[in-house]
Amino acid sequence: MTTQSKDLPAPLVMSRQHPAGFSPTWRRRCKGLALPLLIIVALEIIVRIGWLPSYQMPAPSEIALTLTDLAEGALWKHIGASLIRVLLGFAIGASLALVFAAWVGLSREAEAYLEPTFAALRSIPSLAWVPLLLLWLGIDETSKIVLIAIGAFFPVYVNVVAAIRNIDRKLVEVGRIYGFSRLQLVRRILLPAALPGLFTGLRSGMSLAWMFLVAAELIAATKGLGYLLSDGRETSRPDIVLAAIIVLALLGKLSDGLLAVLERRWLSWRDTFTGQNAND
Repeated sequence: MTTQSKDLPAPLVMSRQHPAGFSPTWRRRCKGLALPLLIIVALEIIVRIGWLPSYQMPAPSEIALTLTDLAEGALWKHIGASLIRVLLGFAIGASLALVFAAWVGLSREAEAYLEPTFAALRSIPSLAWVPLLLLWLGIDETSKIVLIAIGAFFPVYVNVVAAIRNIDRKLVEVGRIYGFSRLQLVRRILLPAALPGLFTGLRSGMSLAWMFLVAAELIAATKGLGYLLSDGRETSRPDIVLAAIIVLALLGKLSDGLLAVLERRWLSWRDTFTGQNAND
């Protein structure tokens, strides 16, 4: 006896499984929007009926109007200043982290000299660096970029070192059996095996770069999203503060999404577990 799906034409069976224009990827993205939309609707209702005072938590519609007003004014100047600082600081911090992580990961001697110092430095809070960098470098762009580089350095360093040290020893032994030189061993075995940890470190480093940016701009800046946060606080404008937080969240999500796209493209050769659906 044949099932009903076998009696249906092939295009109809496929359309029933994956409706046209609504692929599993888009369904997953729509699910990701469900919680933010629910929070927005709930906040709008709670503020409008007076359960939450608007001077503490403005309604989402009011925040949207503030974002529109800022977009017609100085918002793009603040975004541009913060974006340049994050990109420069992240590039410097991540590049240095890759160099030191490769050195420490491949050399026990380097680990003995460097790891204790790096372990102590990465436990220092971001705000603790601010007064020292201001004393050394002043309030110009250099101090902000250096602070962001410090924030991006340690997540990349820690994850890449861990990725190198967690490589299966058998892979290295196979490379030595085939007569690989040290450079070939790094290029053909160690680097591909460490790429997942590298991208984990890059994405964590980018997140901390945005956090350290706010720490720098809150204290010593005349433009940038951190400065916009500080300005909203000083003028008692929670709508401006929340608008700046939303822009920071969107920029952070966008930068993380770009790294995630690169990760999927460079690691497309992996056959890894991606989770189960609810009906699996």
